[in-house]
Amino acid sequence: MIKSSEIKKIVSGYSDVKIGVLGSHSALEIMDGAKDEDFQTRVFCQKGREGPYQRFARIADEITVLDKFKDMASAKYQKELRDSSTIIVPHRSLTVYLGYKTIENSFKVPIFGNRKLFQAEERTAKKGQYYLLEKAKIKYPKLFMDPKGINKPCIVKVQEKKRPLERAFFTVSSYKDYVKKSEEKIKQGVIARKDLEKASIEELAIGTYMNFNFFHTPISNQVDFIGIERRLQTNIHDYNALPAKEQLEMDIDLQNIEVGHTPASIRESLLEKVLRMGDKFVAAVKKEYAPGIIGPFSLQSVITKDLELVVYDVSLRVPGNPIVATTSPYTKYQYGQTFGVGRRIAMEIRRAQEEDRLDEIVT
Repeated sequence: MIKSSEIKKIVSGYSDVKIGVLGSHSALEIMDGAKDEDFQTRVFCQKGREGPYQRFARIADEITVLDKFKDMASAKYQKELRDSSTIIVPHRSLTVYLGYKTIENSFKVPIFGNRKLFQAEERTAKKGQYYLLEKAKIKYPKLFMDPKGINKPCIVKVQEKKRPLERAFFTVSSYKDYVKKSEEKIKQGVIARKDLEKASIEELAIGTYMNFNFFHTPISNQVDFIGIERRLQTNIHDYNALPAKEQLEMDIDLQNIEVGHTPASIRESLLEKVLRMGDKFVAAVKKEYAPGIIGPFSLQSVITKDLELVVYDVSLRVPGNPIVATTSPYTKYQYGQTFGVGRRIAMEIRRAQEEDRLDEIVT
């Protein structure tokens, strides 16, 4: 485990800070926000996937093309990043391609975020997201530890076999249904049996799905509410728009692969519940993973018919939702301007640098 004292010593020698990111997931949003606050940026791309960053070159000051994403953690690039006073902003792709062990034990570059906390996003972690939601007294779906106990509509969340970034979600209504569908997925090569054994089975929460995005660091004055978005998924999203008669006539294997985002807002009378939920989660995480949350997080939720908020997933790093940057009224209410997670991160890094507090917002 990398000691916090090592990172504090490294960042204490930083002068003209740069912002670095792995070229996937939400890198464009992070770099755009960095440029809004006049930071230099560097993006690490995997060969064959550098196109978007070359096309939007205004926000990418330096593009480094690697054979594999994991090469970003090589001793050579780590030294370059430290020597150029670069702070890495994490997202889901960084944690997947570099891996939690590398990030926690050998990636000696200051990260904007709590590197010990990233693995808590996994449902299999000892103090994972269910544990944190429980500590925060935030409602989440009922869990079925044994598939034989399934007696109501449930969703099975299991890692995809070939794509580490994706989870293969599928719905079931009974143990018999679970066996049938899981065997089909294994046969099709979508999931592996060993991953199915570690899958989580949750009661299917019925209602309106909204992802609530927040921001907080140890130097923040409060928990900021950044905005709301909803996920666009293939192929279930527009399949649901078909008339019921046509749906019944089709034999289609449904998927829940996220392909995009759409903005949303919430009824003002429900906003108090959302804000309180963010505050409670930050307080709980601080007790379990000191120094707590550093940066953005998302509580992906369902609003039920009883207007109750049920959190079905937690993101503990930059969520993939660039649409919020141009559509959220909530940042305008607070700051007088509309912006997204990328700029909010850059604003905090700028403030920390000016107040000589960088060591409080990196690990």
